[in-house]
Amino acid sequence: MPKSLVIVESPAKAKTIKKFLGANYVVKASIGHIIDLPKSKLGVDVEDNFNPQYITIRGKGPVLKEIRQEAKKASKILLATDPDREGEAISWHLANALNISEETPCRIEFNEITKTAIKAAIKKPRAINKSLVDAQQARRVLDRLVGYKISPLLWRNIRKGLSAGRVQSVATKLIKDREEEIQNFQPEEYWSLMLEVANQKKETFEAKFFSDHEGKKDINNKVEVEAILNNIANKQLLITNIKKSEKKRNPYLPFITSTLQQEASNKLGYSTKKTMSVAQQLYEGIDLEKEGTVGLITYMRTDSTRISEEAKENTHKLILERYGDKYLGQETAKKKEKKDIQDAHEAIRPTYVDKDPDSIKSSLTRDQYKLYKLIWERFVASQMAPALFDTLAVELEVEKNIFKASGSRLKFDGFLKVYTHASISEDINLPLLEEGEKVQVLKTIPKQHFTQPPPRYTEASLVKTMEELGIGRPSTYSPTISTILSRGYVEKEGKNLKPTELGFIVTEILVNYFGEVLDVNFTADLERRLDEVEDGGQDWRGLIKSFYDSFEKMLEIADKDMEEIDLVEESDEICKVCSAKMLIKHGRYGKFLACSNYPECTHTEPIVNKLGIKCPDCEEGEIIERRSKRGRLFYGCSGFPSCRFVSWDRPIDRKCPECNHILVHKKNKKGEKILCSNKDCEFEEVVENENS
Repeated sequence: MPKSLVIVESPAKAKTIKKFLGANYVVKASIGHIIDLPKSKLGVDVEDNFNPQYITIRGKGPVLKEIRQEAKKASKILLATDPDREGEAISWHLANALNISEETPCRIEFNEITKTAIKAAIKKPRAINKSLVDAQQARRVLDRLVGYKISPLLWRNIRKGLSAGRVQSVATKLIKDREEEIQNFQPEEYWSLMLEVANQKKETFEAKFFSDHEGKKDINNKVEVEAILNNIANKQLLITNIKKSEKKRNPYLPFITSTLQQEASNKLGYSTKKTMSVAQQLYEGIDLEKEGTVGLITYMRTDSTRISEEAKENTHKLILERYGDKYLGQETAKKKEKKDIQDAHEAIRPTYVDKDPDSIKSSLTRDQYKLYKLIWERFVASQMAPALFDTLAVELEVEKNIFKASGSRLKFDGFLKVYTHASISEDINLPLLEEGEKVQVLKTIPKQHFTQPPPRYTEASLVKTMEELGIGRPSTYSPTISTILSRGYVEKEGKNLKPTELGFIVTEILVNYFGEVLDVNFTADLERRLDEVEDGGQDWRGLIKSFYDSFEKMLEIADKDMEEIDLVEESDEICKVCSAKMLIKHGRYGKFLACSNYPECTHTEPIVNKLGIKCPDCEEGEIIERRSKRGRLFYGCSGFPSCRFVSWDRPIDRKCPECNHILVHKKNKKGEKILCSNKDCEFEEVVENENS
């Protein structure tokens, strides 16, 4: 008896689905796209209404052949690719390759890989959604035109291997513009003033300056702070107002793609690429003990916080059983979704909420467990009651100068009982105080500060900014960041994203000649119009034409006027092979030294940043900066491998006064310290930061 053929994208997904369907179904994986635009040429016929020239991807011939053979034997063909634009396009290409007409109900989709969802989807096949396909085609063609038309200009005038992209170049520009803000930032002085005070019972607390006798709230310099101190010297403060209240902290919404990437970066230290890779594994299926392969989360590319009623009911039941009715959240007004939300499927959540992270920990890798725990906790917490805090606000006055003190105490933990990744301030307890009571000043704590420049982007903050500006979509955030890092336009400094010299140069050139393409508002508007293609309200070819008409003019000007830029610089280094001068060149991974006698001599060397400190171990080599395979900065001896001195903290040219080992400078969120490199030595010196 002929069997039904179900085609998915990945072998892992095929394995999970096969378990639910039984012997009457054959499940095959296309392993992603089988058909795409060619890599070797533009692949878009600009003269023929931007017609894409698709080909079978190299290496996918055997996969397609096997699928065709199975299709000939099948009684029915069902295309079960991912529930998004990309998945719809893959199904369309498969349908064309298998001669399935566009009207045939062959497409099934599901948001989670569970038996219930798969069985329900098989009962409701539909025709391929051509609007979704057109939306993907429009993006693909648009990105191809930008990339393949601009990149050759960069190769000709700067160097080969460079690339431009509709979204990647805008993202690089955001990082470059932020770096210029930091470089041009002029710090401004300001002061804070704290008073340590005590009531008549000798109970102490701190009060912070709020405004002076003229109502001025800012203290700009030392003269102003001294004037306030002189004004209140030897005087008591009068408590003029006490306000007690209860503060409610609502649970977070369940994850969407962007918030998952942000939280995984901030709380777990994961890159966007790693987050999406691990999430894909959880979605497609994990082999659980005694159960086999199980899809643990819903589809991870989504911009909707919607939750199914069934999922809500199951979660409410779990909360009642485990934590009690006081922890169950009430239905509240949902956060208003943005206009460009597609709402194609649900928020990211566990498929089986009863499978808590610890119950399946033994079946998960360390990364899978941490990400699943984050998703599970966030979702369950989203259905729980708010946390409650008792707050106390106290206003104090002396010579018409206003000071304020505040305290809070966690009264009911609510959703915080489950969501362990939430940041919670420690309780600040104030003594029992009364209006009209006077308090004594024990100590004045004036402190000078300077305004700080905006921080560099991290992957998390860049994703957040791109989402807010409407640049890219959930599926593009991760590949965009990966691309600008791999191209050498941006580098990581710790968690921070910093433009390289190459990134500065390429971005400035692109802005000069393709300013409109790199404009944030233009890009966001283009994204909106691409979404309209998906909704059936915009013809994709017409959209491409309206873009290309002005883009073509930019290309003509750039082709004529773009000047060649020589990125090669002379260095003071001499080639160790032929004694010729070494040149500083730019590569994908940054600057490097290359022999000027190329091609006769092909010797190259990395550029070494020396600290000017002798190695404390061998006393012959110098300490230099190095990077680990994962890009983390560390310090080692230039004599490696014969000398294996290494330090994660930056050595300084000072010896420990207690044991004579070299000292290192350690910097983290809590501050900066000078420590001894000898682990058995407890010498420590706090670095005073004048900007704090």
